[in-house]
Amino acid sequence: MTKHLLILGAGFSGRAIGDVFRQAGFTVSGTTRSEDKAEALRRRGIEPIVYDGGTISGALAADMARTTHLVQSIAPGRDGDPLFRAGMPAIPALMPRLEWAGYLSTVGVYGDHKGGWVDEETVLNPVSARSVERVEAEGCWLGHGKASGVPVAVLRLAGIYGPGRNALRNMEEGTARRLIKKDQVFNRIRVEDIGRSALFLAERHLGGVWNITDDEPGPPQDVVAEAARLMGLPCPPDIPFETAELSPMARSFYGENKRVSNAKLKAAGFEFRFPNYRLSLAELHGSGRWKG
Repeated sequence: MTKHLLILGAGFSGRAIGDVFRQAGFTVSGTTRSEDKAEALRRRGIEPIVYDGGTISGALAADMARTTHLVQSIAPGRDGDPLFRAGMPAIPALMPRLEWAGYLSTVGVYGDHKGGWVDEETVLNPVSARSVERVEAEGCWLGHGKASGVPVAVLRLAGIYGPGRNALRNMEEGTARRLIKKDQVFNRIRVEDIGRSALFLAERHLGGVWNITDDEPGPPQDVVAEAARLMGLPCPPDIPFETAELSPMARSFYGENKRVSNAKLKAAGFEFRFPNYRLSLAELHGSGRWKG
């Protein structure tokens, strides 16, 4: 029986997940909001379906009917997760062959821990509205997993980077900045390791909550410095956080400071290909894939 992955919201992470599943022998489809982006998915071997998170079209319903594995990457928004909104058919009716589902969430659900360590058992304390919405959506998906018996994995993703989206490219484009906020650290994850971790969980039919982050939370300015060193370019000057011009969203990220543990995923047997930003940036630079 053919295993078929449907990605709801085939963006940067979704496409990387699709690549890994295709290499493992799955057929893969993915939704996009516009016809313009459909061709890029098709070139990647991902069958595109236009879907804006609202009404399910005939094409999407037909694809759902053959779906054995699902990755949900569409942000919930104020109306909640698209598949749990009022009037939406029940998931077992839409996807009767479903064996496993993954929901892409964020480590933002933990809120601020003043640089302390958090793991999957830590009580959630979301600060931003978007993280509050994610907690609600996580609850819907985990509840569905319990009620249906289908394993549902919630993947809490750290800051995502990879080919075409990284500090090396920022250096070349002159947009890299070294914002300095005392004791601030961020967690990050290479996009290919998101794809690999999703396949790892799917193949083992593992549900529950999983932190998807590399081994080394660290100051963001150190990543910029490493990118500058690899590129042979001058390191951008330090900018005090207090006086920096930032969008409200960017400033909100700095309002949360924590170190997210990946011990649970590693204890399950997963091995990161890119366990820290130095190794990862070196690979991107050496391969030339940093340009995307």
